[in-house]
Amino acid sequence: MAKVATREELIHFLQNKATDLRRKIIELSVIAGGGHLGGALSAIDILVVLYYHVLRIDPKNPRWEERDRFILSKGHGALALCPVLADRGFFPEELLSNFNRLDSPFGMHPDRNKVPGVEMSTGSLGHGLGVAIGVALSGRLDRANWRVYCLLGDGECHEGSVWEAAMAAAHYKLGNLCAIVDRNMFCIDGPTEKIMALEPFKRKWEAFGWNAIEVDGHDFAQLIEAFEGLPPVTSTVPTVVIAKTVKGKGVSFMEGVGAWHYGGLDSEKERRALEDIEKMRPKG
Repeated sequence: MAKVATREELIHFLQNKATDLRRKIIELSVIAGGGHLGGALSAIDILVVLYYHVLRIDPKNPRWEERDRFILSKGHGALALCPVLADRGFFPEELLSNFNRLDSPFGMHPDRNKVPGVEMSTGSLGHGLGVAIGVALSGRLDRANWRVYCLLGDGECHEGSVWEAAMAAAHYKLGNLCAIVDRNMFCIDGPTEKIMALEPFKRKWEAFGWNAIEVDGHDFAQLIEAFEGLPPVTSTVPTVVIAKTVKGKGVSFMEGVGAWHYGGLDSEKERRALEDIEKMRPKG
């Protein structure tokens, strides 16, 4: 990771990194013959802030006891998580060259037994937050100083198990738990508010006893402020960061289009996507 001296330099670094990783998401989807592009592109800025600024981790020692724990509950976001883990040094990037192909450790959902840095094998939605609560409880019992982060999709929040977990986290006063919702307004079947309305979303979390924060999920300054402002791990109220994002962010023909929940790219679409993404790169 690059050393930065000022907040402006940090944001510039993160913006560049997010641009590089968006390009990698496109490249991996082409290798795989398709992928969950919309949700990977909506979540990548969140992952960049976490993995390059927030999380206390040691890529050379993935099971370091004092690490922060991150669970990708929206497991179909592996297309975004795997290149982040490679870039951070958990494994050589060249291993991604057969992404989602025969005998590859990398699939469309992450496998903790095959991919260093993955805390939980996910894919079946609605389970990640419950597991995160169990991990946070163990940390609380051990008086540990690490925090548990769990990234959910907003369509995933249609699952009743998410709200059972939300109720449990508040009951057990897990201030060492931070949930993040990639609020891109779409699930595989269409707009979340047409399939099963989530709004008033923030008020729902608050009613379940959580500290709820809404941010622009593509604004690095807002994301940094939200994570840096989390209460101490010894506090008694869990926090959820509702990150308002755009499905397919960075690719003009994907943005806000539910059909790009999963899709493939021919050579022309790949070219257009990479050109669009490069326009996001900060000046200087």
